[in-house]
Amino acid sequence: MSHIDVHQINDQHTWETFVLGRPEANFLQSWNWGQFHHHLGKKVFYLGVFDQDILVGVALIVKEEAKRGHYLTIAGGPLIDWQNSNITTSLFASLKDLANREHCFFVRLRPQILDTPENHLLIQKLGLKLSPMHLTADLTLQLDLSQTSDQLLSQMRKSTRYDIRRADKLGITVTTSQDPQDIKLFYKIQLDVAHKHHFVPFSYQWLHQQFLSFVADNQVVLFSAHQSQHLLASAFIIFYGQEAVYHYGISTPENRNLPGSHAVLWAAIQEAQSRGITRFNFWGIAPEGKTHHRFAGVSLFKRGFGGLEVAYLPAHDLPTSPLYQATKTFETLRSKLRHLS
Repeated sequence: MSHIDVHQINDQHTWETFVLGRPEANFLQSWNWGQFHHHLGKKVFYLGVFDQDILVGVALIVKEEAKRGHYLTIAGGPLIDWQNSNITTSLFASLKDLANREHCFFVRLRPQILDTPENHLLIQKLGLKLSPMHLTADLTLQLDLSQTSDQLLSQMRKSTRYDIRRADKLGITVTTSQDPQDIKLFYKIQLDVAHKHHFVPFSYQWLHQQFLSFVADNQVVLFSAHQSQHLLASAFIIFYGQEAVYHYGISTPENRNLPGSHAVLWAAIQEAQSRGITRFNFWGIAPEGKTHHRFAGVSLFKRGFGGLEVAYLPAHDLPTSPLYQATKTFETLRSKLRHLS
């Protein structure tokens, strides 16, 4: 008879071997994503699910301490067999215990499973409720890199293909960097863009520490497009397992009528192919017609590269305290006011 045990994993090799062996492997469940949060001063838990001492699932958990109430987050996970009731029952019981020990009101997760009626029903049976806030990108755009460059170009929007070729004709060059010091300029330009477009930017510590956490394992590269000495655009690309992710990007005023952003992404796609990576993830996009969505401004640009839209199950909450409802009401109101949905 199956015996399920859930406990902490303290060995990076054990963790990474399991995660990278899963088809739904993603950097949000990587060891380095946990280390990134650890270095920000957060509590991180690497939980493993064992069946007769064999590792059968993992959940990378980050504790978020907020004034509205503490909670646990699992982004892009847990990585488990969701159809195995022994595994899900044991893991979610452990998550409730952990949340209670850490004085958290709920566990918020965005599973790495598709947004289907069957999966909605599956997690509802586990006591999960649709979250009023997002946790990470759930509607993504993904490009199959098993194709040749000519095949990739042929599937792009005509204007995107034109701009990629125009970049070369205009003498736009793309450089790569793994120097954490280069995040300073990336951050400065992000601040300028945030001020102009009225959004809250990521902190320098957030960007810099994330870069540091992945660069030691050659899992992040900063791509930058220049014309003459002018920086046009940069892309912060994470390479993990079989996926390259366009996690952050910036564009300067000099890039307004130039294809610098197209050039950096095309260079990133080619680098991913040279690494033997099979999928390029453009990260979040807005559903068609959602003009107030947080990804609305970049969705048209991203969709120009082609690819397949992949919708993951949106963030759901596992309430672990009677105080959860008050937090949910507060977050629902804030989400509406800030057009975060």
